[in-house]
Amino acid sequence: MIHVGTLVYASTLLVIAAACAGIGYRHGETLRAQRVVELKPELDAWRSALERDALRAARESALAERWVDELARELGRIEARVVHLESIAVNLMLRSGVEHEEFDFAHEPAVGGPEEAAAERLELSDPGFEVARLSRRIDDRWRQLRVLGEMLRWRDVSDAVRPEGRPVARAYVSSAFGPRIDPFTGRRALHKGVDFAGRPGTAVRAVAAGIVTWAGPLSGYGQMVEIDHGNDLVTRYAHNAENLVAAGDVVIRGQPIARLGSTGRATGPNLHFEVLRGGEAVDPLRLIE
Repeated sequence: MIHVGTLVYASTLLVIAAACAGIGYRHGETLRAQRVVELKPELDAWRSALERDALRAARESALAERWVDELARELGRIEARVVHLESIAVNLMLRSGVEHEEFDFAHEPAVGGPEEAAAERLELSDPGFEVARLSRRIDDRWRQLRVLGEMLRWRDVSDAVRPEGRPVARAYVSSAFGPRIDPFTGRRALHKGVDFAGRPGTAVRAVAAGIVTWAGPLSGYGQMVEIDHGNDLVTRYAHNAENLVAAGDVVIRGQPIARLGSTGRATGPNLHFEVLRGGEAVDPLRLIE
């Protein structure tokens, strides 16, 4: 049999152990509570920071989506402008009659060259790729348009300085270019121009655009106007009753430059018309008719 004293002693020990365990538990809970209290401000700060970051990320994501949408719309507008530009260029070529293999507005500009190291590679779906493609396309189109414009401008200039039409509207050829019997000496001589006989005072017009290099009396020619058209081409209008331009004036095709007369070595009212190419007289009728 177990002694009564032993039972009492064991019971006392259990009570003491239970009390100690309770005290230890309460102490641990107290320490944990204190730790939670100490960490709460820091945890609240982290929570607030995370919430702010989440809001910022949401705003930036929304801004990025709007930026991408706006970029896509702007790319569409640029694409439309490029297409419009190309259609204008094609119509200009068709109307002007210019045909040149250099002008190709139907295809993307051809490019090439060795591959260089890049920080990043653009994907086909990357808006930056579309921007680069359109930028290259626009540069190519503008280059072609500048060349086309220069060609048309020089063609217009060439057309303007090319002799065309008669210098006197109502007149007839009274003496052609080439050998003839000189009306003053009766001897055979070279006639370096074409004579147009007409009514005195009739307007004499420039057959091409150019710069007046002489306007005044010249031996044998009487009152004469000389025009330099460039490209070694010069025209002369002689026997004028009156000159309407002065040296240094810029004239255009069809502009009145003198009045038909009989000054100088002439038997009557007529225009002596000469064309010099490279300083040599050529038959004017081959150029103006």
